[in-house]
Amino acid sequence: MQEKPSFYIIYAQISRGGASSSLEKRVELTTKVRNFVVARYRDGRTIKGTTYDFGPQKKGFHVAAIGEEGGKVSEVLFSDLKAVFFVKSLEGRQDHPLTRDVEEKAEPGSLMKVKITFFDGETLVGTSRGYTPEREGFFIVPLEEDSNNLRIFVISKAVQQVETWK
Repeated sequence: MQEKPSFYIIYAQISRGGASSSLEKRVELTTKVRNFVVARYRDGRTIKGTTYDFGPQKKGFHVAAIGEEGGKVSEVLFSDLKAVFFVKSLEGRQDHPLTRDVEEKAEPGSLMKVKITFFDGETLVGTSRGYTPEREGFFIVPLEEDSNNLRIFVISKAVQQVETWK
């Protein structure tokens, strides 16, 4: 289960025309959210744990491993991965179906359905708002309502084919 975010209030102090009075200019709420992730490497390795610093615009992130290497923090580079799974539970589901047929029906908004085929033959099906092959990666959300996966960050260079439809 995801940890509830901690909120911090940040106060900015400003001075007016040399006066030393400080004013509360603005209050910002920031969150520190722990995400459970499963990072799948292109060579078949997997690392499970938590991350606080994932960002799709970065070159990588850190994972505090859970399990055999409990507590060890590893740097994970996108260039080594095929996908990052943001999950509800690190235990996963043992009865997960490998592939399902997907109905081709239109959905409102800018969502597009995608079928991702990786170079190793694995396929994923979900929805995406921003598939662009030129980016480092893109997010998809699984179609299965009861999936353990909340969202998946797919690394573009690990993808052999992407099929899209509305």
